[in-house]
Amino acid sequence: MDDQQAPAGIDPTTPSVARMYDYYLGGKDNFASDREAAEQIIKMIPEARANARANRAFLARTVTEIARQGVRQFLDIGSGLPTQENVHQVAHRIDPEARIVYVDNDPIVMAHGRALLEDNPHTTVVQADMREPETLLDHPEIRANIDFDRPVAVILAAMLHFVPDDDAAAAIVAAVRKKLVPGSHLVISHIYAGDMPADVQAGATGVYRSTSAGGIATRTPAHLAAYTEGMEQLRPGIVPIQAWRPEYEEDAVVDFTPPGLIGVVARVP
Repeated sequence: MDDQQAPAGIDPTTPSVARMYDYYLGGKDNFASDREAAEQIIKMIPEARANARANRAFLARTVTEIARQGVRQFLDIGSGLPTQENVHQVAHRIDPEARIVYVDNDPIVMAHGRALLEDNPHTTVVQADMREPETLLDHPEIRANIDFDRPVAVILAAMLHFVPDDDAAAAIVAAVRKKLVPGSHLVISHIYAGDMPADVQAGATGVYRSTSAGGIATRTPAHLAAYTEGMEQLRPGIVPIQAWRPEYEEDAVVDFTPPGLIGVVARVP
């Protein structure tokens, strides 16, 4: 997008993590500032594009599995700009009447999402901020479309790392978990440092500090274990996202050495 196409209230000179992610995936819904910030990350972390694609593939596999288990409500928090294999497209292959609510705080995500989904009665897009989880979960549009008295899958894919404070990130998960009845699922993917050199990690953190998110933090399998304590982790547990039930079982290599994203899917017993 050209900077002149920015909607009212959008500062095209401040990079957005949603639009940077769109750029990693090869999308066109981004401004010069987003592309410049993303290219800085790619120079430091050449796997950034591959990691973004792997996260989309992880999302599709997890939604497929959860839908096969009978869940018919999906709340995707921090959904980002529409691309291929969105949650509603994956879930509706299992049940065309599954309910999907996308949540993001980027007005451009709202505009594109609503335009894409205006003729889809089972899918809606809501503007809210995960950093205010109670307000988000009580949003009237979310409450109108998600029945928290029934099982729901809440997705936090590549989102919690944009909350640098550990206690704040844990509080978001805790607020979500309070709403989940038995049979509900929680999907989390998160940036993981692995053997990333400290200078590269510091450089990437500096780039993300200049974005609308205001920062980024890597976390470990122990953090994801704490987020899902008391829940039933679906096989294979907490693993690099490429190893979470890949299409070909021989690709399920669990190696926590390389930097990338780790993920987990857990069910409320």
